[in-house]
Amino acid sequence: MAFLPFDEHGNALLSSARDLGRSVATAIAPTPSHTVLSALEWAVVRVARRDRLSTLARPGRLSEWMRRLARLPNPRLADPRLEALRRMAVLTWRYSFTVPGREVTAFFDAGFTPDQYEALAAGIGAARLARA
Repeated sequence: MAFLPFDEHGNALLSSARDLGRSVATAIAPTPSHTVLSALEWAVVRVARRDRLSTLARPGRLSEWMRRLARLPNPRLADPRLEALRRMAVLTWRYSFTVPGREVTAFFDAGFTPDQYEALAAGIGAARLARA
């Protein structure tokens, strides 16, 4: 029997984590002090799987002009908190736990906790195992 934590609206917080891998729910053992990511935040992690490392760099004038000319979507998110999560997810998909310290600091400055960082890394790790 599995345990799924619910938020105040009765939504399962790990429901969208199913797409990251079946073993995500078991990889993240909920405890009273453990705060997991919301469904929206897991969706950002899922989308970040396809993002390239180049989306993390600030585009120059020429590349921004070319992007607009070609009508390509802007990979950055409007919400600074979700953008920090996207950046961390892209780096974690590529490098696992070996992300630059300044990115971890920016992630925590955006309002995330170390428990949420561990949940992010565990979810991505479980998805990698499920994929292999």
